[in-house]
Amino acid sequence: MGQTSILVVDDDKEIAELVEIHLVSDGYQVFKAYSAKEGYDILEKEDIKLVILDIMMPGIDGLNMCKTIRKNSTIPIIMLSAKSADLDKIIGLSTGADDYVIKPFNPLELTARVKSQLRRYTTFNPNSHEEKSGKEIIVNHLIINKEDHRVISYGKEVKLTPIEFDILHLLASNPGRVFSTDEIFERVWNEKMFEANNTVMVHIRRLREKIEMDSRNAQIIKTVWGVGYKIEK
Repeated sequence: MGQTSILVVDDDKEIAELVEIHLVSDGYQVFKAYSAKEGYDILEKEDIKLVILDIMMPGIDGLNMCKTIRKNSTIPIIMLSAKSADLDKIIGLSTGADDYVIKPFNPLELTARVKSQLRRYTTFNPNSHEEKSGKEIIVNHLIINKEDHRVISYGKEVKLTPIEFDILHLLASNPGRVFSTDEIFERVWNEKMFEANNTVMVHIRRLREKIEMDSRNAQIIKTVWGVGYKIEK
């Protein structure tokens, strides 16, 4: 089996090379691009499994590049940004990113996040050789097939990212149970939430846009104000 290929898109060559050094040392194959255009070219030619994407780039910025990738692909995308405000994180995640890392960052933390996202993607990918139960979960208007990670809502198949699928699967597997945002984060991301952030809220919003008939009047994923989220029995 060949090396897992990762694309790093950052107009700062020093940062791109720093990320490359640490990823290569962990056994990954790294492709570097210093603009969105170069990144698109590599995505067309190579079998990229994960993208690390800087937000602030001249020309086409990382947000717009992320939106374009999401039109055709569910591969994990990790955003890099010097902006740490919650609003900036929300915007980054709303475009379809799976994770958001603030500059300056610890390269070891970044590689740990890369491994986490790739594990999730491997499980999510129908071509994965990992054994799956093959059971379907049916709750109200939802059908979730664990074998091939297909989701049907109101009779229509919807395309979810691995994290979106994991959140939906967690809630649907426990109908009627309310999960706090902290619980969802710890169960899906497999790490402790040490400070309040809007990551879960943003992903829930994206999920609703895909599976609800009217995302403003959610009938599948219910909000329990002051507590968390649930899917009714």
